[in-house]
Amino acid sequence: MYLIDISRNGQPSFDARVNQSLDNYFVNDLKLPGHGFMFYINQPSVIIGRNQNVWAEVDINYLHEHDIELVRRTSGGGAVYHDMGNFIFENILTDNADDFGDYGHFAEPVLKALRKLNIDVKMKENSSDLILNGKKWSGMTMFKSGQGLAAGGTIMYDLNIENAKKVLTEDQMEKQKGLGVRSKRSPIINLKDFLPDGMTMDDFREYLLKEIFAVKSLDDIETYHMSEKDWQNVDKRLAETYGTDEWNFGHNPGYYDYADQTFSAGKLGINWTIDDGKLVHLKFNPFFKVSGHLKDVEAGLVDKKPSRWNVKRAVKKAEIENIDNEALTDFLVDNFDKSE
Repeated sequence: MYLIDISRNGQPSFDARVNQSLDNYFVNDLKLPGHGFMFYINQPSVIIGRNQNVWAEVDINYLHEHDIELVRRTSGGGAVYHDMGNFIFENILTDNADDFGDYGHFAEPVLKALRKLNIDVKMKENSSDLILNGKKWSGMTMFKSGQGLAAGGTIMYDLNIENAKKVLTEDQMEKQKGLGVRSKRSPIINLKDFLPDGMTMDDFREYLLKEIFAVKSLDDIETYHMSEKDWQNVDKRLAETYGTDEWNFGHNPGYYDYADQTFSAGKLGINWTIDDGKLVHLKFNPFFKVSGHLKDVEAGLVDKKPSRWNVKRAVKKAEIENIDNEALTDFLVDNFDKSE
C-alpha cells in the first residue's frame, strides 16, 4: 500500500471540489497499480451523493451565507458536512474490485487503530456508518468502475456539529416530491474527547497513518506525489464537470436543466424541468441575500406554461427589490425557451 500525496506546489489541497474529484481520476484515468490511500481535509463543505436532490437535503441559504461549498460525489451515499476538524480517508484500487461492497474490510484498519487507544468503536449493523456510543463518527461510501474501486469515509475529530445540523436541514416540501436518494440522518459525535489527553489533530493524523501503514515513521511510507501533469488533467475534469455549478447544484434527479447569471447583486442559478409545455419543477439558487420572495416565483410558475406573461406576473408579485425585474424575467424566459 502507498500513500497518495495530493499537495500542489508544496501546499496541501483543502478545496473540496478538487479533493472529491481525485478518486475518480485515480480509478478511471491514472490507474496506478496496487493499493493507494488518500488522507486529507476539506474546507467547510457539504458533500452529497451523485443521485441526491440538493434542494431536499440542504439549507441552501445557510450554505451560501456561511461560505460552505457544495460538492456532488461521483459515487452514491448521503449528504454529509466536512470542515477543517474532519479527516477523509480513501482507498484506491485499480486492478482488484473483489472487496467492493465490503465496508468492514476498508474500515478495519481505522477501527483497529482506534481500538488500540481503548476507544470502543465499531461498524453499525447493516450500515456503512462507524459508531461510538451509538453515535456516528464516520460515514463511508464507495464506487466501482471496471476492476477499480474507491472506498472510504470521514473521521470526525472536532467537526463543527452545530454547522452540520443547520446546513443539513431538510426541505420538507421538496422531500415530499420523492426525487433522488434520501439521506439517513444519524446523531454524530467527535472523537477528540475520547483520545489521549493532548493529542492534537496533527498528532492524531500521524498516529493513524503510522498504524494503517504499520511503520514507525511517516518517512517510511511509500508515497506517490501528484505531478504537474496529474494536476493539469484534474483541472480539465473540474472545468468540464466536477467543478461546475451545473454538476454540483444542477444534477438533481427530476431536474433536467440548470443555468445561472450574474446580476448586480450577485450570481443567481435556476434548476428546472419543463414537460409537455409546463414547468414541472423550479428552484432558485441565489448566491446572495435576496430582498423579496423567490419562493413565490417558484410557486407561481410551477404547473404553468413558462410564457413571458406568466413569468413577468410571477416576478412582479414576488416584490424582489435587489434584482432588476425585467432582467430577471429575461433570464428566466430565455432559458425556459431553450429547453422547450
